[in-house]
Formats: sequence, C-alpha cells, structure tokens
Amino acid sequence: MAHNSGKTKKTKVPVARKRLRVGLGIMLTLLLVVGGKLFMVQGLDMGGMAEAALASRLTPQVLPAERGKIVDANGTVLASSVIRYNIVVDQVLNTATSDFKRYNQDTETVETITRDQGISELATLLGSDVAKVRDSLTGDKKYAVVAKDIKPELEDRITKLRIPGVSAEGVSKRVYPNGSVAGGVVGFLQDGTTGQAGIEQTQDEILRGTEGKRVFEIGADGLRIPVATDELTPAVDGSDVKLTLNTDIQYFAQQAIQSQVNKLNAEWGVIVVMDAKTGNLIALADTNAPDPNDPGKVDAKDRGVRAVTAAYEPGSVEKMITAAAVIEEGKSSPLDHFTIPSSYTIDGQTFTDAFEHGTEERTLAGILGWSMNTGTVMAGSRLSKEQRYDWLRKFGIGEKTEVGLPAEATGILAKPEQWDDRQQYTVLFGQGVSQSTLQTVRAYQSIANDGVMLQPRLIDSYIDPDGVEQKVPAKDPRQVVSKETAQQVRDILESAVTEGQIKDAAIDGYRVGAKTGTSQAPREDGLPGFDGYTASMVGMAPMDDPRFIVEVVLQRPKGSIYGITNGPVFRSVMAQVLRTYNVPPSTGTPARLPQFVK
Repeated sequence: MAHNSGKTKKTKVPVARKRLRVGLGIMLTLLLVVGGKLFMVQGLDMGGMAEAALASRLTPQVLPAERGKIVDANGTVLASSVIRYNIVVDQVLNTATSDFKRYNQDTETVETITRDQGISELATLLGSDVAKVRDSLTGDKKYAVVAKDIKPELEDRITKLRIPGVSAEGVSKRVYPNGSVAGGVVGFLQDGTTGQAGIEQTQDEILRGTEGKRVFEIGADGLRIPVATDELTPAVDGSDVKLTLNTDIQYFAQQAIQSQVNKLNAEWGVIVVMDAKTGNLIALADTNAPDPNDPGKVDAKDRGVRAVTAAYEPGSVEKMITAAAVIEEGKSSPLDHFTIPSSYTIDGQTFTDAFEHGTEERTLAGILGWSMNTGTVMAGSRLSKEQRYDWLRKFGIGEKTEVGLPAEATGILAKPEQWDDRQQYTVLFGQGVSQSTLQTVRAYQSIANDGVMLQPRLIDSYIDPDGVEQKVPAKDPRQVVSKETAQQVRDILESAVTEGQIKDAAIDGYRVGAKTGTSQAPREDGLPGFDGYTASMVGMAPMDDPRFIVEVVLQRPKGSIYGITNGPVFRSVMAQVLRTYNVPPSTGTPARLPQFVK
C-alpha cells in the first residue's frame, strides 16, 4: 500500500483549455480595439466620416418663389407667373439600376419594379417614345434634362413613380394674358427670371420674391429616406405691382395711334392719357408695341415706352408755358393788344408764321389760338432770358418725371448763358429745347389742376403675398402758377378750340381746351439739319372742371405738314375716356376770348 507524504499533487491543465483561453483573450482584445475604433468613428467622428457620409446623402431642392403679378388699376392681370417643372435625371445612378422598390398604396405592399418598366411608365406620362426616354436616362451625366415645362399635376404623378435618379425642378414661367396691350410698359424677362424691360425691370426686386430650399436624404438606391433629415425653408413669394393704367383705355389708345401712324406712314406715334386731379397715368400707348410673350418679334427700338424715352423739340405746345409766364409775371394778359407784322425782327433775328398774313391786331389769346411765332416772341421777349429759363424749369422741362420706367429721357434745356442770339427766342415756342411727351403732359396737368403740378404716377401700389396693399407715395405737389393764372391760360386754350384754329378737337357735349405743336425732327444719321416733322396735339377736358389730359404725337408723318392734323385722334380718345369714367357733360358757358382786336 502506497504511503501518502502529505504534499498536494498539481492537476495538469489540458493543452486544449489553454489554447481556448488564449484565443478568447485575443478575441476580447480585438473587440476592444474594434469597439474603440468604432466609438472614435461613430461616437466622436474625429475624422468627420459620419458627417461626410450624411452630406453625400443630403439632396437640396430649390423651391422657386412665385413672381408677383402686374395688374392694372381695375385688377386686370397684365403679367403673372405659373409654376412649372423640369424633369431631370442623374444618368449615372439610373443607368446602374436594374430594378428598384416602390410602395403600392393600393395594395399596401412594396413592389419590385424593373428599370424597363419604370422607363415605360415615364414615357407614357410624358407622352413620349420609350426609346427616346431611355436614351435621356442612360449615360454618364450626373445631371440631364428629360422634359421641360411640366404642369404640377403631371409632375406629381411622375414623382410618385420613384424612379432612381429622376427628380423634378420647379421653375416659374411668366405669362402675359393681354399680349401687346401695354407691352412696353409691362416689359418682359430675360431667361425667364430677371426683368429686362418696363415694370418687370424697374420693379424686379419687388416682384421676384425669395427662393426657398428643401433638404432631404437619398439612399444608395436613389430613393428618399422617409424618417431621415427633412429641412424646409419656405419660399417667399413676390409682391404684386398695381399700375394706374386702365387696360381698356390703353387698348383703345393703342389702336387709335396705330391707325393714325399707318394712315400717314409715320415713323412712330404715342398717346398719353393722364388724370389731371391725381397725376395717374391712364394710358401710355405706343405703336408697334411688343408682346412680352415674344418680344423678339418687334425691333429693339420699339420695345420701350417712347412717351418717356423719346425727347424731341415740342414746337408750339410750349407756347402755353410762355403765356402762363407772362401772365404770372404781370407782363401781359389774355386780352392784351399786340400789333403783329407779317414778320418780326428782334436783335437781328427774324421770325415768321406758318401762314401768310399782313399786319394784324391780335390778343394774346389770338396769338396762341392761331399759333403765331411772331406774337409769341413779342410777348415772351418781355421776360428776361433768366426768367424764360426759370419758367421752363418751373414747368418741369429738363427734369425727369421719375415715373418708374427705364431709360427715361431728361430732355435738353441749356442754361440761358449758353443760348445763342436766336435760341433765346425760339425756346419761347418750343424750338432749341427738347423734352418727352410725358414732360409736356405734366406741364399741362398743372394748368388743368389750378396751377398745382403733381408727379405723374404709373405705379399705384404694392400688394404683398398676404394681400396687404401699400400705396406708392408721390413727390409733394408744387404750385407752379396761381389759380387765377391757371384759369386765364385755360380760357386761352379753350378759345383756341372755340374761336381759333383747333376746332377739330371739339367734342359734342364737353368743353375742350387744346394746343397743337409742330417742330422739325433732327436727321437720324446724326448729320446737321432736319428730316421731317414732329406733329402733336395736347388738350384737356371738360374745361368747366378739367379731369383728363390727352396728348397725341406723330414722328415724321409723310405728306405736307400743313395738311396733317391729330384732331380726330385726340377727339376720339378723349371722348372714350370721358365716357369710360362717366364724366358728366359740361354745363358752363365755353370761353370765347376774342382773337383779334377790333
């Protein structure tokens, strides 16, 4: 029997168990390393990898702001915008896709759709050939346009196809429902986004609004991740611009002046209609007016508003200013007596009239009623050179109207020290000075409005997307002449119709005052001399309480200038305006100032 010495006997650990322990230790170490690395990457993201991965999945989508409308005084839409979509594709993503998943709301199941099926469905919605759509989706471009000008309801159906790489871009499309009516005033857009002419240009910042943005995540399959990032910055639509124009009067005036230009084969013509009580412009009519839907159909020179952009020598319509100045300065009166020879010489300068006559005894009213240069110089020479200049300035000559249209002409009014021996007198009857039609109308407005000049207004108000309307302020009115002087000048203008040469401006039932003007037009080639004439007529009605101003201008009409009259055009437009605004017929006694001294 063996004897036990009392020492404990060590049990040998099997080799397999040792190996297992070593293996477990190594695995734990590796897990710690991997876990630490994973914590560094995903938890701390010291290298920005998670951020970069997120950025690669984020897809920004521009949300276009709706451009504000341009409307007339009655709310008639002259320009508006509609939202349209371009269908675009990431060809690389789409080409690499064999099939994709799509949720079917009807069956509440996820379906597998082949690329060919998706292409066929898209072609059907677009009404296009399948092969053509496949070509547009296939390639190596990250961005390609598949279709343009897609309406919202069709865009929604296309988006629901969930075709990888295919998306929609919203764009704003401008439409002009009234075509060429006030086309030059309204203007048009360049590349469909930026105002290029007219109100579209000058009010671009008001109309355009602010784009919004939507950012969401797209998975590797090209589909949007439903529960991931979705950030929305809404677009802010532009404000509407409300004009003072009356579209019906604008249309009537455009037709009237176009007919007159065609009849006399003139280069161009304009008609301006203004409310004398407010300064509001009712019509700014041009011939060959552009259609903003396709402005390229007319020459570039016809795309503006010539009532504002074209400055020319006004001719005898300027005699009204001379009459107002001498009356206000106490140098003359409507019935003042002038002995007028067949020609009149002063400071070595000789002046004649458009018609032959002997020595005549005329009133100041008769001088204007028969548009005599001789008598105008005789009366106007009672003013100093500085006074002549100052009165032209007081009536707004040489001063922009700031009506809110691009390329406005200032005109030319030289300082009196720059006038030569003849110009110091010709400015009294509208030569040696240039101005726009609107500047002339503004001067006559002050006489119609008891001597108070108002700033011409074309932009009435801004209407924000919430419908809040904000009136656009005008400059403060200014008293140019006294109320008494304005009345005396109105009597002279009315007598030019009742007793003078301008009888074809008369309108049944209404008292009318008017003045004609004729001037030589400078040569177009820039060489010295003149080529043709500018013929105009400006008047107001009803003279018992003047409400409206109308001016008609023709540039270079063909034929004898002595046989050309704008009276019928003036009469038809003014009569239409009076009817449209329900102006009661005149009740007072018309002014009939004697033209001759008996």
